[in-house]
Amino acid sequence: MPNLPTNLAAILAESAARHPGRPAVRLDDATLSYAELDEAGARAASLVRAAGVHPGDRVGLMLPNVPSFAVLYYAILRAGAVVVPMNPLLKAREVEYHLSDSEASLLFAQQEADEALQGARAAGTPCVTVPPGGLAGLLANHDPQPGVAPREPSDTAVILYTSGTTGRPKGAELNHDNLTRNTEVTRTTLLQLTEQDVVFGGLPLFHAFGQVVGLNCAIAAGACLTLLPRFDAAKALEIIERDRVTAFLGVPTMYGALLAARGHTDTASLRVCVSGGAALPVEILHAFETAFDCTILEGYGLSETSPVACFNHPDRPRRPGTIGTPILGVDIRVLDLDGAEVPDGTAGEIAVRGHNVMKGYWRNPEATAETIVDGWLRTGDIGVRDPDGCLRIVDRKKDLIIRGGFNVYPREIEEVLYEHPAVAEAAVIGVPHPTHGEEVAAVATLKPGAAAGPDELREFVKSRVAAYKYPRLVRIADALPKGATGKILKRDIKLPSDE
Repeated sequence: MPNLPTNLAAILAESAARHPGRPAVRLDDATLSYAELDEAGARAASLVRAAGVHPGDRVGLMLPNVPSFAVLYYAILRAGAVVVPMNPLLKAREVEYHLSDSEASLLFAQQEADEALQGARAAGTPCVTVPPGGLAGLLANHDPQPGVAPREPSDTAVILYTSGTTGRPKGAELNHDNLTRNTEVTRTTLLQLTEQDVVFGGLPLFHAFGQVVGLNCAIAAGACLTLLPRFDAAKALEIIERDRVTAFLGVPTMYGALLAARGHTDTASLRVCVSGGAALPVEILHAFETAFDCTILEGYGLSETSPVACFNHPDRPRRPGTIGTPILGVDIRVLDLDGAEVPDGTAGEIAVRGHNVMKGYWRNPEATAETIVDGWLRTGDIGVRDPDGCLRIVDRKKDLIIRGGFNVYPREIEEVLYEHPAVAEAAVIGVPHPTHGEEVAAVATLKPGAAAGPDELREFVKSRVAAYKYPRLVRIADALPKGATGKILKRDIKLPSDE
C-alpha cells in the first residue's frame, strides 16, 4: 500500500492539486470543482478555528447530502478537529445526547433545523446554521487556512454513533489511519475508481457507507460525486442518465425501487454497482443485472470497521448471496461461543482484525473491551465461511433491525416506550417487510388500571425519535413471553397473522 496522508483531509488537497478544474461535488445544477471545494474547505477551516475549536475537539455535522456537507467535513478535519456526523432526522433529545456525550465544541446544522437548535441549546453547544444556498456568505470574511493540520495516524478523525441492543448509542472512534486505508483499498481494489468516474451519492453522508465508499473514495480518486439528498427512484434514474453515473452505491431497497421505476431511462453508463447495509435478495440481484446490464457487487462492514471488511472482489469469481472475501489487510474468523475458530461450513460469530478496526468506543472502555478481544472485533453477526473462502451472513446475534438501510436499535425505542406513564413492559422487534426489508414493531403491556391504545403509543414514540425509527406496528398484549430468569423472550413474540 502506498504512503498515505496522516490527515484524511489531505485526500482533498491532493486531488485539488492534480485536477483543480474537474467537478468534485454536484447537486443538480450546482457544481463545485476540486479547486473550489478545496478553497471553501480551507476557508471553513478558518471559521472552525475562529469559533474556538482546537485540534482534537469534536464538531457535530448535521446536514443532508448537500455540497456544504463535503466542505465542512474536510474543513473540520483540516483544522485538526474530529467530525461527529449526525442524522438530520434526529429529534432534539437525540441531538442533545450526541453533542453532550461527545462533548462537542460546535455544531453545524441546517438554517431552519429546529430540532438541531433545540438539542444544541440543551447541550450548551454553539450552533452555526448553514443557509440552503450554501456557505458562501459565512465564509466570505475568512481567509483560507494554509495547509492541513498535522495529525498522527492514530488520532481520531471521526466519531460515528452506533448502538447495540443494550444502553444508549456508542461513539465508534475511527482514526485517520482507519479511514485513509479503508478509502484507499476500497477505491483501488474494489471500485477501481479514476478521475473519469461519476459516483452516485444517494447514501447518507453521515453514515459510514456513504461517507467512506461514496464521498472519500470519490474525492481520493478525483471523481465526481453527484448528490441526492433524499432517495427517490425516479430522481435517481434521472441523475444516472443526466450525469452519466458510472458507480452506483446503494442498499437492497434502492435496487428494488430502481427496478420498479426503470422505464426507458438510459443507464448504459453504469460500470459497477455496490450493495451493502443488508443482505440483497438473489432474485433482486439477478433481475437488476438483467434489466440494467450492470454487475452488483455485495460487501459487508460495520461503522466499527471503517466500514468495509469484506467484498465480492471484481477480479475474482462472484458468489451471489455471499459477502465475498476479506479486503486487503483484513482478516476474518468465524468463532464459536468460546472464541475458538469453527470449521468451514459451520455457523459462528464473525470477528474482524485489521487496519479498519476502530480505536474503540468513545470514552467507553467497558464496551470496547467487550467488543474488541485480543485485537479481534466481535461483530455480533452470525456467518458461515464456505470452502472457497466466501462468507455468508446467516443471522444476527444482536437484535438490530435494518429498516430501509437504516439501523434501528430496539433498546433505544423500548426506553422511549417505558417513558409513557401507562407502559409496564415493552419489546421491539423487526418483522419482514416487502420493500423496507424489515419494519419496526412494538408490543407493550400496560400498568394495572392504565389505558393507552396502539395509536397513542405510536405517536408518543414518533414525537421523540427520528422518523425511520418509530414502530409502525404497535400491539397491546396481556403479557410478554419470558424465560426462567424473567428475561423477555423476543423470539417467542407472535404478532397477529394479518400483520
